[in-house]
Amino acid sequence: MDPKDFVIKMTNKNLLKQAFIHRSYLNESKEPIESNERLEFLGDAVLELIISEHIFEQFKSFPEGKLTLIRSSIVRTETLAKSAQSLGLGKRLFLSKGEEENKGRENPSILANTYEAFLGALYLDQGWDIAKEFVYKTLIPFIPEILEKKSYRDAKSHLQELVQEQLKITPIYRVLKEQGPDHDKLFMVGVFVGNEKIGEGDGKSKQEAEGNAANQALKKYQQS
Repeated sequence: MDPKDFVIKMTNKNLLKQAFIHRSYLNESKEPIESNERLEFLGDAVLELIISEHIFEQFKSFPEGKLTLIRSSIVRTETLAKSAQSLGLGKRLFLSKGEEENKGRENPSILANTYEAFLGALYLDQGWDIAKEFVYKTLIPFIPEILEKKSYRDAKSHLQELVQEQLKITPIYRVLKEQGPDHDKLFMVGVFVGNEKIGEGDGKSKQEAEGNAANQALKKYQQS
C-alpha cells in the first residue's frame, strides 16, 4: 500500500517530519528539531495495544502464552522492518551523512523504529481509528504466514532443538557489537555452532538481538 494514503490525512506537518528524523541527523542540522524517539515510544505502546486487541478477539481459543508469542512475532524488528520497507518509509528518513553511508535507510532496526514513530505521529494527529486502520493494512496481513510457519515459537528454543538433534551440541550467542548511548543501545549478536557463525541479528536488548539471530539461523536450516 502507499503511505501517502495516510500521510495526506495528517494536518500537523511538523509532527509528520519529526517521525522521520533519526537522532544522527540532529548533529548536522541547524534547525531546532527533535528526533523521532519520543514518537517511537508512543507508537510502540499504540501498536502493542492494537495488536493485542486484535489477536485477543480473533483467536478466542488461544491461551495467554500463545497470544504473547504471536504478538511478539508481529511487533518484532524483522516484521516491522519488512512493513516499513514495503511502505518506502526509509526513503523519507533524515539521516546523518555517516548513517547514510552505512546504509541506514535499509537498517532493520532503524526501519522498525521509524514505523513506530510514524504510527505515533499518526495517532496524535488523526486518532485511534486511523492508527488502527494503518496497522490493520500494514501488519495484520503478516499473521497468516506467522501462524502457518509457526514462527511465533521461541526461535532460540527451536534452534537449540534442531542443532542438538543434528549435531549434539548447543548453539552459543556472542555480542559482536554495541552502539548508541546507554539509554538507547543497539546490540549486534551472532549465534555460533562451534566456530561457525550461523546467524546474526540486532535489537534494542541482547535478548531481542539473540532472538533475531536465531530467526536468521532458522531460515538457513529451513532452506538446507
